[in-house]
Amino acid sequence: MLFSLTMLPPVAVGLYYGESTQAGFISGMWITLVTGAAIWWPTRRMRGELKIRDGFLVTVLLWTVLGAFGAIPLFLASDVWPTGLDAIFESVSGLTTTGATVVPHGIDQLPRSINYYRAQLHWLGGMGIIVLAVAVLPMLGVGGMQLSMAETPGPMKNSKLTPRITETARVLSTVYMALTAVCGLTYWALGMSLFDAICHAFSTLSSGGFSTHDASIGYFNSAPIEFAAMFFMLIGASNFALHYLAWDRKSLKVYLRDGEFRTFLTLFVVFGVLVCAPLVYFGTYPDVYTAVRRGMFQLIAFGTDAGFTTADPTHWPSYVPLLLVLASFMLGCSGSTAGGVKMIRLILFVKQALRELQRLVHPSAQLLIKFDGKTVSNDIVYAVGGFFSVYVGFTIMLTFAMIGTGLDAVTAFSAVAGCMNNAGPGLGILSTSMAPVSETGKGILIFAMLLGRLEVFTLLVVFTPAFWRR
Repeated sequence: MLFSLTMLPPVAVGLYYGESTQAGFISGMWITLVTGAAIWWPTRRMRGELKIRDGFLVTVLLWTVLGAFGAIPLFLASDVWPTGLDAIFESVSGLTTTGATVVPHGIDQLPRSINYYRAQLHWLGGMGIIVLAVAVLPMLGVGGMQLSMAETPGPMKNSKLTPRITETARVLSTVYMALTAVCGLTYWALGMSLFDAICHAFSTLSSGGFSTHDASIGYFNSAPIEFAAMFFMLIGASNFALHYLAWDRKSLKVYLRDGEFRTFLTLFVVFGVLVCAPLVYFGTYPDVYTAVRRGMFQLIAFGTDAGFTTADPTHWPSYVPLLLVLASFMLGCSGSTAGGVKMIRLILFVKQALRELQRLVHPSAQLLIKFDGKTVSNDIVYAVGGFFSVYVGFTIMLTFAMIGTGLDAVTAFSAVAGCMNNAGPGLGILSTSMAPVSETGKGILIFAMLLGRLEVFTLLVVFTPAFWRR
């Protein structure tokens, strides 16, 4: 019922610009509102404490149900999405902040109310993802994310789900809205129109990628705008609990003391050298400055899973295109709007691998894994290992499934990686749009977006018989 109200701002945008999309949004609002009311009314007097199992179910339903209902105004307000599946793909891509679109071309010509609504889906999804990542998944114990509870604002020791989420949501939403406002004002000051600045701020902080132009950020051809986008993409892919702590303590030292954030910046520097060096060596661009500018923007866009573009990296030399896809798997922080496996899991995975090597040399030694000076329990380490196994396994299986729909191996892998990691663009014919994908392929990619956004286990657990037993 609350989500239905988010379909009203696009109505106002449509009225302001004299468009004829209002009927679609108002119809979508009433369908969503009445459906929600019909479910809520019979149980309106019931009160109960949310349990862990309820947490899984609510989380899964949040993205699946709202993704479906969010598609209604898209389908009714425009013929750009010819089928309901296309509209659902666009809506789920928005709410999961994936940023993959099935609009083949002509985003510039879309009604502004629809472009605003697409960006708003990103922004709402990003807010939900931060609360999910910081407050819900650690409590549900998904994939070793319990470790991120240590630095989370709010009543952390409370074992009840609801009070903790309420307090954490309030704090993180404030930070999220403040950073969005700063980002939007920066874009506006650097030359974007107010409309473009708002839409791109929504997409940037949410690590989304929907743009109001086919050429994405490249449309503006402005170095200051690109540098601002890179900065705020990195902000969006950093742990929002750190942003809160830095704000609360009035100190940037919070970032430097965090091991995950230090590794996050270090890997961007290392990957930056690996991406830009071939562009300079092979003369892909006329000068070093342009090569570094294009290379770093695409690296940060892929690595933070924001999905903006200023160039098509498909035909870049050597290993660079696949390295960018690899970056989308690993360079986002926990507690951020970025997708992928998350930096904290990567750190623990590498530490566990090094421990196993040491164990071969010293079989009797008591070897502990530490992170930021704290000992990490074996349960968390093994949960991270299990997460990696399932994540990689599903990436491989879904890639084979996409090959079965007619895509070549590299394009299929890039499409699955783009959706599983909520990064957006693929390679080759999918570098700008997923429109060439078959209906079956779009269904597979919708599942991949939800699987990646819900950290795999959160979605899979509701399909197990044990989950439904009393």
